[in-house]
Amino acid sequence: MESTIGQENSKKEQDLIKMKRSALVLLGFAVVLFVFANVYDMGWLKALSEAAMVGGIADWFAVVALFRHPLGIPIPHTALIPSNKDKIGENLGGFVSEEFLTREKLEVKIEQFNVAQKVSDWLIDEKNATLVTDLIVVNVIPRVLKTIDDEQVKHFIQTQFKLKLDKVNFAEWIALGLKSLAKSEKQEVLVTNVLKTLIDELENNKHLIEDKVKSSTPFLSFGLVDKKIAEGVFNGLYDFLVQASHQDSEIRKKVNDYVMRFITELGESSEMQQKVNDLVIGFSQKEEVQDYITGIWVEIKTAIDNDLALKEDSSIKKSITNMIKSFGRGIQEDTVLMTKINDFVKNDVLSVLINNKKMIGDLISSTVKSWDTDEVAKKLELEIGGDLQFIRINGTLVGGLVGLLIYAFECILQQFV
Repeated sequence: MESTIGQENSKKEQDLIKMKRSALVLLGFAVVLFVFANVYDMGWLKALSEAAMVGGIADWFAVVALFRHPLGIPIPHTALIPSNKDKIGENLGGFVSEEFLTREKLEVKIEQFNVAQKVSDWLIDEKNATLVTDLIVVNVIPRVLKTIDDEQVKHFIQTQFKLKLDKVNFAEWIALGLKSLAKSEKQEVLVTNVLKTLIDELENNKHLIEDKVKSSTPFLSFGLVDKKIAEGVFNGLYDFLVQASHQDSEIRKKVNDYVMRFITELGESSEMQQKVNDLVIGFSQKEEVQDYITGIWVEIKTAIDNDLALKEDSSIKKSITNMIKSFGRGIQEDTVLMTKINDFVKNDVLSVLINNKKMIGDLISSTVKSWDTDEVAKKLELEIGGDLQFIRINGTLVGGLVGLLIYAFECILQQFV
């Protein structure tokens, strides 16, 4: 934005210099003609060039006197704009507040402008949506991420996580889930699969039972009893699990009864619920779990940074752009919303402007007063100086034409005298 303004000012300055040079060249040409006319005693050319020089110099003085003292000489009533800067500011502020900020004029303009339509059209355009997105992903998101204190965010996540856990009765959730499972055939399948898994693990770890028995029996038995005890323990456990895995066995019925009693107790016993909840909360407070929870924020930041680094391929950027365009289309498709937006601008925003028009006028006035006098003159000269150079050019041309007409009139008079 600043570079664009700088480029525009540079172009205006170059154009102003060209116009000044053109006016000066024309005035110089009049001087050359004046010298030529005097050397060759050409009365009509002398009258033309002399009047042209007077007109050009007079208009040069008038134009320069608006912005500065001609030739740096503090002649009274020159440098009019810098000298009257404060008055210009006051008059400009009063003019804007009294002539522009009136309800009648603003209402007509707002109704004609149709803010909702213009805004939605602007947002739908791919170029504009991308422009807004670039401002967000380049300036807003990175600055927000840099401003946020990571430690504060981590502490906030930990605190909120614990507060949420304290409000949740995990035992009731587990009981509801198990109750729904127990009422379906899946519960039987689940128990059967668990028992079969235990049977497989028992067979695969038979040596562990033998080692445990061997380490627990007296040394003087010389291992004679160890094997029989180990076989007995293994066979007892194995037979129990096999019988339990059959759905019509008595052991299986007892297992199912135990499961149902556990579910009932879990759903009704406050003591059991407290134990389960304490277990879950205690697990969540472990250092490894807390590190994982707080690490979520770091992962989010890293993911955002990595995505934004993709530039045009950024998913975030594409999503924001599509969201902006969708918002614009949504406005156009909702006539009620468009009416509300226009009414809001017409009533609320207009009321704010009208109620604060004196403050707006004072702001304009104080802003102009705060400007540097030389800077004001320079800015205004850049804006209108080029057009004012035509006054110098016209003054030279018109002055020469008038001088020639006066000379011709004198010649005619001499014929009758």
